[in-house]
Amino acid sequence: MLETGKKAPAFSLPSVSGRKVALKDFAGKKVVLYFYPKDNTPGCTQEACDFRDNFARVQAAGAVVLGISADSLVSHEKFRDKFELPFDLLTDESHEMMEKYGVWKEKKNYGRTYMGIERTTVLIDGQGVVRHIWPKVKVKGHVDAVLAAIEEG
Repeated sequence: MLETGKKAPAFSLPSVSGRKVALKDFAGKKVVLYFYPKDNTPGCTQEACDFRDNFARVQAAGAVVLGISADSLVSHEKFRDKFELPFDLLTDESHEMMEKYGVWKEKKNYGRTYMGIERTTVLIDGQGVVRHIWPKVKVKGHVDAVLAAIEEG
């Protein structure tokens, strides 16, 4: 299980940039991993646009943003292009990485039980250590909380 103060699980996933992206690629930088359920849905779109609109502040604080869902790269490309997202979107169609991070969970909606992504954000420091975990994210005001955590070190 993912814990604050412990090493973040390594990963290497395909991205819309056309390459595999690995946690080790960001040694020395803070990494914001935000896990979201589905491209082009209201909450996920709002969250992505909030990160987009605050991207300069994230970069100025020395961090990178990576959005992760189980959607295909084709879906991610359309989502990125439609909303002009300046950060990479990664796909984990096998759910392997999401399981390591504890965000692939049983969910219930309208009496139906299914497996899906629990909207979660993880802040990892430059040494690869988990510094903050936001489970069950409520989108409104979330990016401000993430920025405050990045800026406090």
